[in-house]
Amino acid sequence: MNLIVAVDNHWGIGCRGDLLQRIPEDMKFFKEKTLGKVVVMGRATFESLPNKKPLTDRINIILTRNKGYKADGAIICHSLENLFEILENYNSNDIYVIGGEKIYNLLLPYCSKAYVTKIKNQYEADTFFPDLDKLEYWKMAEEGEIKEYKDILFQFTVYENTHVLSF
Repeated sequence: MNLIVAVDNHWGIGCRGDLLQRIPEDMKFFKEKTLGKVVVMGRATFESLPNKKPLTDRINIILTRNKGYKADGAIICHSLENLFEILENYNSNDIYVIGGEKIYNLLLPYCSKAYVTKIKNQYEADTFFPDLDKLEYWKMAEEGEIKEYKDILFQFTVYENTHVLSF
């Protein structure tokens, strides 16, 4: 299983239910990585998607404790066990955790790769991603060149988990 996220200098990922920045090249990268794949997210992340609709041409799985939650076109899971039962039907390399904060924290130990877009700035944020540079089992595997969009510097990076938990 993989995860994909965009973070600022303090590993912030969002504020008031929205992304910190919308960088077209990052959005394109996200789409290229996840198209035709399985995306796993929490309810709040799902509800932040355009029109609160599943991402097209992907299998959308929502993990929520709300037993009555419904979302047309998405698979709803209410527990980790239920999620893992469903994920066993897919190739692990085709699964991407896409947020939010609680879901990232919950599933981080089960992910083998993290595709992290680092935005070289700090923004007001109320949701955060764990600082992979400070976590024992996560190591930087790739570091792309620094790019720029409208005075915003950003960089694509890949981290690898050296101690992946199986589900």
